[in-house]
Amino acid sequence: MTRKIISIVTAVFNEEDNVEECHKAVRALFDGPLADYDFEHIFADNCSTDRTVEILRRMAEAEPRIKVILNARNFGPMRSSFNALMATSGDAAVPLLAADLQDPPELIVEFVKRWEEGFEVVHGVREARDEGRVLSAVKAVYYRTVSQLSSVQVPPNVGEFQLIDRKVVEALRSFDDHYPYPRGMIARCGFRTTGIPYRVKARARGMSKNRVWNLIDQGMNGLVSTSNVPLRVSMIAGLVISVLAISFAILELFINLLFFREFQAPGIGLLITALFFFSGVQLFFIGVLGEYIGSIHAQVRGGPLVVERGRINF
Repeated sequence: MTRKIISIVTAVFNEEDNVEECHKAVRALFDGPLADYDFEHIFADNCSTDRTVEILRRMAEAEPRIKVILNARNFGPMRSSFNALMATSGDAAVPLLAADLQDPPELIVEFVKRWEEGFEVVHGVREARDEGRVLSAVKAVYYRTVSQLSSVQVPPNVGEFQLIDRKVVEALRSFDDHYPYPRGMIARCGFRTTGIPYRVKARARGMSKNRVWNLIDQGMNGLVSTSNVPLRVSMIAGLVISVLAISFAILELFINLLFFREFQAPGIGLLITALFFFSGVQLFFIGVLGEYIGSIHAQVRGGPLVVERGRINF
């Protein structure tokens, strides 16, 4: 009987210290508890400048089940991993197993068990983190915010470390998105879903390539792509502030009528303060609107999700 295939996707950028250990961990699973399954491990390289590509080529020569996509430039982990996910051929797929192994590969065994029970989406729920308290707290607040504001139910503390059935992979092909947010897109698909809690490990080797600005960019994309709430909040807040401003103007009119010119001088400071306040509010709302317009602009311009320099073992 033909064995079922599990596809594992790993997006990498300058991970020469981790790619071999990452594959060894995956290989150990399929030599051990998942021996009844076959696998393919797809590495999507984001134009690394260290020895990552050299190591991946050597690994692919020794192991046909290792497949490599070489990007022409760094397209970011979301685009790169989603492009690789679309290249998978397995009966089920893990959209993103980080090369640094902060997400424990051994959890994939539990993913597969739940998948065999009939769940088409089995996601890992980040219950705790071996990271700095500030970063952990910020991420927790962000995930909960996206979950609360999203137009679909995006489970809190869930990333791309999950296992999805082939039907879900095929459903994702129907999305035409210039900047994929896989966890949100998977949630929009629906299907039978369950979660398994786990602890995010500290990075053992190397430094994270996701800088603060990259995290902000990915975070804003996640919020904009799953929710219209920021626009609605801006509109309501603008309406409330306008009503308050008009009310204050009417109050000022009555005060000036009752105390003609007595409070003229003190009002100048208040006028300057109000001017700067409302200017700041307007700029904030324009910025919120700009995020959506920028996303629409990029989507309308079109173009490929990722430009590939080549593929290995496909």
